[in-house]
Amino acid sequence: MTSSTLTRAAVVRRGALLTWLTIAYNTVEAVVALIAGGIAGSVALIGFGLDSVIELSSGLAGVWRLRRDADPAARAHAERVALRVIGASFVLLAAYVAVDAVASLALQEAPDESPVGVVIAAASLLVMPLLARAKRRVAAQLSSRVLTAESRQTELCAYLSAILLAGLLLNAQLGWWWADPVAALVMVPIIAREGVEALRGRTVCADCCAPVGEH
Repeated sequence: MTSSTLTRAAVVRRGALLTWLTIAYNTVEAVVALIAGGIAGSVALIGFGLDSVIELSSGLAGVWRLRRDADPAARAHAERVALRVIGASFVLLAAYVAVDAVASLALQEAPDESPVGVVIAAASLLVMPLLARAKRRVAAQLSSRVLTAESRQTELCAYLSAILLAGLLLNAQLGWWWADPVAALVMVPIIAREGVEALRGRTVCADCCAPVGEH
């Protein structure tokens, strides 16, 4: 086994560790957000929890891709399949959030305050950028579109956390019930764009970085 192969294997192991850490965090995030959102009647919080579920499926697709890294043919197949899975998940999530938010605005459903939702959104705003940055480096080193899309999804979670936090705080402090579904609607084009890009295979890897072990 060559030195470059060993180096690539080390990068793959680091990528797998980061992905499993993300999966573990997303599991907790999904459970807390969905329960808190259901209790408070918060569309944005439920949408955030569902995004965490989608991230779980994307994370598992990323792990599946990494496990096939040693075989170039299997790696290429895994890239194509996993990228479509991630893209389709994004599009479905965007559709759900849009329909639910519009329905809440039409019915003028005011969510209750959710301190737990504020805490989980704030925690994600701190944790997700760190994980995204680390996974982006691995994606560039392996020249993987799937891992790039997966890191983008983690980065997107940080954006959604900021939007969610703003909506929850505006509702809690100012009584702006409409801030919650509006915050959910702001998420829609962000989520949909990522999904369409992934389905088209346009998630761009860092081409300036040569893939480790493939010279």
